[in-house]
Amino acid sequence: MNQTPRALGPALAALLVAGAGVAASPVGQDPAADLVKQGQGLVREGQHAEALALFQKALVASPDSYQANTQAGVVLDLMGRYDEGRTYLGKAIEVAGDLQTKTRALRNMAMSYAFQGDCANAVKYSSQAFDLFKAENDFFNQGEVANELARVCLESGDFDTAYKWYETGHEAGLKEPDLTEARKDLWEFRWQHAQARIAARRGNAAEARKHVASAKAALDKGTNPEQQVFFPYLTGYVAFYGGDYETALADLLKGNQNDPFIQSLIAQSYEKLGDQAQAKAWYEKVLTSNAHNPTNAFARPLAKQKLGTSERPRSSRPA
Repeated sequence: MNQTPRALGPALAALLVAGAGVAASPVGQDPAADLVKQGQGLVREGQHAEALALFQKALVASPDSYQANTQAGVVLDLMGRYDEGRTYLGKAIEVAGDLQTKTRALRNMAMSYAFQGDCANAVKYSSQAFDLFKAENDFFNQGEVANELARVCLESGDFDTAYKWYETGHEAGLKEPDLTEARKDLWEFRWQHAQARIAARRGNAAEARKHVASAKAALDKGTNPEQQVFFPYLTGYVAFYGGDYETALADLLKGNQNDPFIQSLIAQSYEKLGDQAQAKAWYEKVLTSNAHNPTNAFARPLAKQKLGTSERPRSSRPA
């Protein structure tokens, strides 16, 4: 769920925050590296325009810098300047030199389209990353990419495509050699979690409840205790799309309070319950996130729309 129902691995975590795709190379090796590092610090402070100026300055020194192109594209997405951002993200794809950077660049481009709820174009890029992992028989990362893309399509309103990619991710993950019971249970939890949310979005409450129960059964095996935090998100999500806003709010408040997507659902629940002050406060929390991932791709544009703002206020809160 990305938040997917598992703890994020190091590679995925590196992708999902502002700062994605920046390799740990000594400052000075790349003429752009020091400026990129400074810019990343500004992104974490929410100073997006200032960060962009540094990334663009870095690109004057090193036009083919993967890091600088990636960061310029990411920050432009956060600013809502998507077409401009994709110019830089496209360049990052072009100059990426290995499997890790190429797949990250493709996923960053897909995420840019997620900010506009564009499933079709997200598929165009994420499917390429999926195929690169498939060529390497990297089943786990195939599952990661497929699930990430599925979530983009679900929240974009393309439920059939979401189902297809969640199913593809589930099948790929189970092909991993020497699969442990814990990993099997994890993929089952993720699959049931996904089907419950899809059913809820389709308005099929009974089907959603069935998959919630199956997700809980997988979780109750106790092999993936770190996934417990994702269950109240699931029940809150299902309740919200079932029109039970009081239950949704109660459950979502038990979830990850630093997740901008959950914050957005909490804000919407308060809105539905007529508490505009609390809704506003939670939308403001959304805008403190600088993540370039599905949780922020759908929460941030909505929060900006609700608050009537094009940029977040400066804050010392880290990403």
